[in-house]
Amino acid sequence: MARSSSPLVNKASPIEQRRLLRARRSSKRVTALSPEALLDATLPGAEQPVPVVQQDAATAPKRDATLSDETLAVHAGEKMGKNGAMDTDSIATPIVSGTTHWFKSSGDLIAFKEGRRHSFEYGRYGNPTVKVLEDKISALERAESTLVTSSGMNAIVATLLALVLPGAGHVVTTTECYSEARAFIRDKLSKMGIKVTFIELNDMDTLKAVLDHGDVTLFYTDCPTNPHLKCIDIKLVAELCHRKGALVCIDSTLASPINQKPLTLGADIVVHSATKYIAGHHDVIAGCISGSDALISRIRAWHHDLGGAISPDAAYMIIRGLKTMVLRVETQNSTALRMARLLENHPKIERVYYPGLISSPWHHIANSQMTGCGGVISFKVASDLHGVMRFIDALEIPFIATSLGGCESLVQQPAVMSFWGENDEEKAKNGIKDNLVRFSFGVEKFEDLRDDILQALEKI
Repeated sequence: MARSSSPLVNKASPIEQRRLLRARRSSKRVTALSPEALLDATLPGAEQPVPVVQQDAATAPKRDATLSDETLAVHAGEKMGKNGAMDTDSIATPIVSGTTHWFKSSGDLIAFKEGRRHSFEYGRYGNPTVKVLEDKISALERAESTLVTSSGMNAIVATLLALVLPGAGHVVTTTECYSEARAFIRDKLSKMGIKVTFIELNDMDTLKAVLDHGDVTLFYTDCPTNPHLKCIDIKLVAELCHRKGALVCIDSTLASPINQKPLTLGADIVVHSATKYIAGHHDVIAGCISGSDALISRIRAWHHDLGGAISPDAAYMIIRGLKTMVLRVETQNSTALRMARLLENHPKIERVYYPGLISSPWHHIANSQMTGCGGVISFKVASDLHGVMRFIDALEIPFIATSLGGCESLVQQPAVMSFWGENDEEKAKNGIKDNLVRFSFGVEKFEDLRDDILQALEKI
């Protein structure tokens, strides 16, 4: 019954209508009524009450695949959970702190062991709160499965050890990948009899030549890179690698699952330091790995041995942080792009590194596979080491700190923060100049950050 045609609408006062609607909304029954039909059905004296319809779970449409990231970040794994990880009517996911889970009978245990019953056994192997987080990240990454770990580095190490066989594997990575991952691949994997090849980020000719040998197991790199924000064509790399039977793993930390989804571009595995954009508040350390059920199962087996389980309390904090990730990342995207454009034309700035800029050599790639370029920019100040220190020390809003992706803006001078004490050759190898600044924007107002940066530049 249409609201405008109903003679019953005017029989109740507006106050009474609102009271009746509130009462109806508090009912335990979940109905499929429209707001108009709901109003007609609940008003006094309705001649033809609208029947209450409850959809059967088996016939209800499955909408998760078409829902927006905004909605998935809030509800996936919880109200829209698919695996029954948490049986609760609490809106906030409970923190299940127990380390051991019990079974009702031997038959119940056998059903669990045979996969006929979903449950948990021991905290190092899985936890209900952690499972909610894993399902939420899977939904955002469009992945079949996700494994959450105790740190981003633990995620990288577990992935490499699980997918590359000692004595037989071959890893191809880039000179621009995360420095600690690069060191692990170079110094640790090579000692396990694993062949390692480093290439420049977008040297596709060299990648093709290495792949033609037919022994490459895994290609691994960051996209975007840190701190120069270079991007690699994930779709092209995946096509080249898959032709030769090699897997592709992308560290998408600097993008976040909101701005880039490597699995939809052909990558087999995507890893994150969940400490950054995913958690988003500079208060928890974690990592995550997403991909197919088959690959994540292999990595999970290694993860159990490595012991890199995350605590339920940390998982809860990330779940809470994830609910605002879209809002945070959109703000950070906007601030970073506006600031990059401003600084690009400032007389005291020599160069700005940000793939969102049309002038960036990586813009065409970013534009083809990212919906936003993140909240980190790097730039070279027209000064020396000590002049840049004066600029950074004059800033009032950001903290001088490492990391990125949180609500608070952070700033650092890589030559001091990450390469202090390193020789010039090592810094040059990593593209680190004394006048380079990396700025990770938080969610503060753009105008406040702009004014702060401009006043600090005047101190040089």
